[in-house]
Formats: sequence, structure tokens, C-alpha cells
Amino acid sequence: MAQFKPCILIPVYRHGRACVEVVEHIRQYHVPIILVDDGNAEETKQYLRHIKQTYPDVELVVLGKNQGKGRAFKAGVIRAKELGYSHILQLDADGQHDATRIPFFVERAEASPSKMICGYPEYDETAPGHRKNAHKFANTWCAIITWSNTIVDSLCGFRMYPTEPTYRFVTKKYFDSRMGFDVEILIQLMWAGVGTEFYPVKVTYPSDGISNFHAFRDNARISWVFTRLFCKMLVLSPVLLWRKISRHAQNDGEK
Repeated sequence: MAQFKPCILIPVYRHGRACVEVVEHIRQYHVPIILVDDGNAEETKQYLRHIKQTYPDVELVVLGKNQGKGRAFKAGVIRAKELGYSHILQLDADGQHDATRIPFFVERAEASPSKMICGYPEYDETAPGHRKNAHKFANTWCAIITWSNTIVDSLCGFRMYPTEPTYRFVTKKYFDSRMGFDVEILIQLMWAGVGTEFYPVKVTYPSDGISNFHAFRDNARISWVFTRLFCKMLVLSPVLLWRKISRHAQNDGEK
């Protein structure tokens, strides 16, 4: 593999003030930062311009209109590849993720460079009940679609991706552009042969009191993503069955 060169990618929509705090905190880890302005209103744009003026080394990608987390992530991945980064750590802009976990995730990605290093949430008392239920719902469907219990959590946005397979996915595949994105990219990359490791990340909701998650609309979108993935799973069933048999045979051979 080429030289290990990670970056942090933060899609930003409406969380301008919180993003300033996030960037100020994570700079101590000396990992390059890419922000994506996902078609924000002027107030948030001012915060992002302030970050760029204060820290000129922070890369800022600007989208003309709001396109959703998935499309903002895509724009950031394309820029990360252009800049030669080998790995991309996705981090939410609202400050909900425990950023002190960044060095550990970077360390794990360097040790297992072909894998996704994924976070799973450790909630505190600020976590809304509907968000917990959404995670449980998604994780149950992931077990059905992937024929395994390897996915500890499919919605947590704290995740380190190897750039090359991620770039191929976002530039060549159809995917949900909004809240179903984290589920879809995880499962699709797993089907493409990208391995996973899961580690805990403390989660607080959110530091600026703004949530972009809408319970009915976004749970409906996530449900539609699982419907599409379930249909694709049926088509891939022979391949998935062969992989499952091969893994069992390998495990038996190692005993």
C-alpha cells in the first residue's frame, strides 16, 4: 500500500458554531482537515469562512446547494483523493463524537489499512430515544442483509475509510444522499470485500442544540435503503453463501 496519509472529513450543514469548536479541538492531533459546506445559509458560511481564515491549512469544499450528507461526503472524498490522502476519517460537525478517539482510530487504520475502522456509540443521557431505536432497527436489518452479526453499529458517523475503495464507491455507485448513506456505504463496501473493525465512541447530542435528523422522514429513507439492499442481497445470495462457507472452512482449518 502507498504511504499512510490520513485526513479528517467533516460535512457541515447548519452546525457552523459547533464546527468551529470541533476544529479548534481536533487540530491538536495534527491530522489534515477537509470541511464540506453543504449548501449552508449565510450564518453557517460565516463560521466556515472564519475557520478558513484562522486556519488556512484547513481545506474547504463548497457546494452550491444542500445535497445531503452522502453527496457532501462524496465531494470531500474526491478532494481527499486529489490531495493524495490514503484514509479518510469521517467526523460529524455537531460535536457529538468523542474526538479524543481520533488517535486510536488513526492507529488502527495504519495497522489494518485495507479495512474500515468503525465506531459504535456509547450513549450518555443526552441521547434521544428515537435515535437509539433507529440504531437498533438498522442493526437488526444489517444482520439479515449481511447474514452475520459482524456489524456492531451501522449509523455511527465516526468511521475511518480507506480512500481507494471509498472513492470507487462514491463515484461509480448509486447511493442514498442523506441519512441512509452511512448504512449503504458500510454494507456496499463490505460486499465489495472491505473488512471492518468496530470500536466504541462516546456520543453526546448535539452541542449546539441543532439536529438534522427528522424521525419520520429519515427513518423512512433508511427503511427504503434497506429495502433496496435486501433486494440486492437476494441477487448476491450465491456469492454470500460461498463466502460464508469459505469462512467456516477456513476457521475449521485453523483449529
